[in-house]
Amino acid sequence: MNASFTKRASKQATAAEAAGLADLARAARAGGAPVVRLLRATATSLDTARLSAVTASPAAAEEFGRRLAATHAFCPEGSRVFGQAPAGLVNADGAASDGVMGAAALPLVGPGLSRRFGEFYAQDRLLPYLVDARRNGSIGAEGTAVLERLAERLNDGEFDAPQPASVSTDAALLHGDLWAGNVMWASRESAEIAAEGLAAAEEAAEGLGVAEKTGSARNRRDDVVGVLIDPACHGGHAESDLAQLTVFGAPFVDRIYSAYNEASPLADGWRERVGLHRLHILIVHAALFGGGYGRQTVDEARRYI
Repeated sequence: MNASFTKRASKQATAAEAAGLADLARAARAGGAPVVRLLRATATSLDTARLSAVTASPAAAEEFGRRLAATHAFCPEGSRVFGQAPAGLVNADGAASDGVMGAAALPLVGPGLSRRFGEFYAQDRLLPYLVDARRNGSIGAEGTAVLERLAERLNDGEFDAPQPASVSTDAALLHGDLWAGNVMWASRESAEIAAEGLAAAEEAAEGLGVAEKTGSARNRRDDVVGVLIDPACHGGHAESDLAQLTVFGAPFVDRIYSAYNEASPLADGWRERVGLHRLHILIVHAALFGGGYGRQTVDEARRYI
């Protein structure tokens, strides 16, 4: 088996993913969710280490939930705004290049532009994709009116909610495209080689005195680990990553939520906002692929108007 996986894409997409992997790797090494290791990058290709895929387990889901909470809270700089680009996409003047989500542009900003969640979500995560969804016919006039009404409510701050307890900045560090397929459940043995952040988990367990009680931290832990791949990294609301896990059904998602909530308690009403935070990934699908994704987007949005 090849020791690496090569992904080819546009210059913009390659630069954005490499920058996102770098930011998430920093978080992983500080105790956040493991992320696949970037081996090399060219202008139009990325080589990442190859993981051995296995079946998810409840214990692995719980570990992933706890560590995702740490990723969201990671911010050694002390400040992160909504829509903030990964460090590698910010130039010396503080301006940012846009990212990519799938084949769609992802609006990003530099670290200085502070906005409320609702403003950011309406202006940068919903309305930009409505143009293409209307063009391909998946969202019509009635659906457009629904989404524009929701955007008004978002702009008015009606859905602004606190970040989880561990997040001390305006925006959390997000994976940004965290549908079920972008968490790879891998053998711990392969992840120790192919992912950033596994050593941090072992050191944390050792620090808790686990090794003395059970022989070793590694023996205590599950043989499966959830590893982040293919990010669209940016500053956003932590609830968005959590909501996206329900798109196409991440395994043991309730165990992920429970462990996350224990590590970093979520704001009241978070379950009622899952559909709202799922809308970004749905409308991107509507813009790119059309079909039933448009109807699904509008039906979800209608719940919040």
